[in-house]
Amino acid sequence: MTLPVLLADAGRLIGVVLLGLQVWLLFVLLARLAPGYSRRPPIAPRRTPRTDTTVTVMVTTLNEANRVGPCLDGLMQQEAPLLEVLVVDSRSTDGTRELVEAAARKDPRIRLVTDDPLPPGWVGKVWALESGLREAKGDWVLGIDADTVPAPGLVGAVIDAVEQDRYDVASFSPQFRDQTAAERFVQPAMLTTLVYRCGAAGATQPPPDRVLANGQCFIARRDLLLANGGYSCARTSWCDDVTLARHLAANGARVGFLDGSQIIQVRSYASLGEMWREWGRSFDLKDATPMWRRWLDVALVWAVQGLPLPTLLVLGALLATGTIALTNAPHAMLWRALLLVNGSALLIRLFMLWALRGSYAERGISFWCSWLADLAAAWRLTLSTARRPKAWRGRSFESLPA
Repeated sequence: MTLPVLLADAGRLIGVVLLGLQVWLLFVLLARLAPGYSRRPPIAPRRTPRTDTTVTVMVTTLNEANRVGPCLDGLMQQEAPLLEVLVVDSRSTDGTRELVEAAARKDPRIRLVTDDPLPPGWVGKVWALESGLREAKGDWVLGIDADTVPAPGLVGAVIDAVEQDRYDVASFSPQFRDQTAAERFVQPAMLTTLVYRCGAAGATQPPPDRVLANGQCFIARRDLLLANGGYSCARTSWCDDVTLARHLAANGARVGFLDGSQIIQVRSYASLGEMWREWGRSFDLKDATPMWRRWLDVALVWAVQGLPLPTLLVLGALLATGTIALTNAPHAMLWRALLLVNGSALLIRLFMLWALRGSYAERGISFWCSWLADLAAAWRLTLSTARRPKAWRGRSFESLPA
């Protein structure tokens, strides 16, 4: 048997295996995306106060002087039901505390809280949230990240949203702003992997082990948190928001994940490199998802997001050179099926780009071309799944258990 024949046989075998995997995972993807067609529209800010409940906002900080100012400005514009803003600081040394104290002099609802030294076995942010929960007095506890910009009417809007759908816990996806062109090229592809793995924001509630959450804007009933051990279930988690949401959902809470692009904006990272490192640290959801399912999700992302475009390019090149043919040739049905399946996957991906456009304050050509970064996103997800991080925001967590 000659080398060209061997290569042709190997190519057909690869094509059959790839086709079988892609057909199966494409049906899985469609089942996850289908509820998104009837998803709830983005939450709108509430224009009037409401006094029938109270909300404690908690902001955790560690050297956030360059980012916390717009967050505090946005919180000072909130009306009732906001009761208090607890800024839980972990002994910042960059002027964060002075900024918070200055804001507190303008708005007595703002209070600076210093958490106790980090105990063994806790991630710093989760410990700060646990410390803030012990001080909170509101009926609801709303976690807001320091790098977010809350729109006026955010607090009332999230209460309206949870009450409308009778949620005990809910979080809200933000609108990303002030990204570089390089970030707008890569980050939407990474965000798409989350939608592919967990479904769309605003859709029907998935099973507890598929619940998605966003700690940048995360609200829960205070008595529910206390009854379920506070944040302790997520004390070692790199994706504490998803771990907590899934824990509460598994214990009977009604948990929602909604589109908050009109009520909160975020500028999380200063560059593409920082985004690649810091977001990639946790976006495989390793502490909230069994290992076998994480690797199945990696396979799904490669099969229906990362590989369709390269597969179509390879098939196009083979057709152009006459190496394969679509009619009156052996195995033509295989090549036609591969073209159909990968073309369908690419069309779904382009539709997702349109569906996600509202999550970006600025778009431009780099956003609309971000589907070309799908291979990079699939590779970053693979790296994140294979590795466990040991540091975050300048802190080392070498001793955390796996």
